[in-house]
Amino acid sequence: MGGQKRGALIVLEGLDRSGKSSQCASLVSFLQQKGLEAEAWRFPDRTTAVGTMLSSYLTSATELDDHAVHLLFSANRWEKRALLEGRLKAGTTLVVDRYAHSGVAFSAAKGLDLEWCKAPETGLPSPDLVLYLNIPAEVAAARGGYGAERYEDIGFQKKVALQFELLRASNWEVVDGRLSFDDVQEIVRKHAVSAINKCQGGRDLLSHCIQLWDVTSRLHKDIVY
Repeated sequence: MGGQKRGALIVLEGLDRSGKSSQCASLVSFLQQKGLEAEAWRFPDRTTAVGTMLSSYLTSATELDDHAVHLLFSANRWEKRALLEGRLKAGTTLVVDRYAHSGVAFSAAKGLDLEWCKAPETGLPSPDLVLYLNIPAEVAAARGGYGAERYEDIGFQKKVALQFELLRASNWEVVDGRLSFDDVQEIVRKHAVSAINKCQGGRDLLSHCIQLWDVTSRLHKDIVY
């Protein structure tokens, strides 16, 4: 893209009921009020053909093999890749509720091999910023609506948290999700604005795709893992 300005890819991650969706919506509203092009996205996208299958699984209406489920989650991101890249190239910042990190963390928490879980994500656009809302599973479980979907179990969520720890990288910012909504949003906005400003230099989106191996040797901030 040369020197063309582009939107930032900002991802919010965390356990179920950590506040990601509300923070995403508030951040997008803030950015739009500042005159920036911004959209809220979320994965899984349950409006697609693959997303419909995942929605049925997540609400426990159907049963699927864990490996198949993982590949479906990945496919759900891949089927949106072209649109995602197009939006970013056009200058729109995307604020995404869950991304590849969740796909890997949740599947690995089931006992699937971590490296196997990473492989299908290789080549997806890399986030400029990952905001991880850090919250104990017990605190999340005390929030309204907990337990409505398959993965909302305290024991399992603790396993997911351990996997997220393994996936942290230099483009992550960890935010204390126990703070008040406004305090969390203030921190989220600060990091988001910084990431957007850095994108004005026109970094080539396609040359910085997700790399999901060799965690300890990846030091450049533009590489996810």
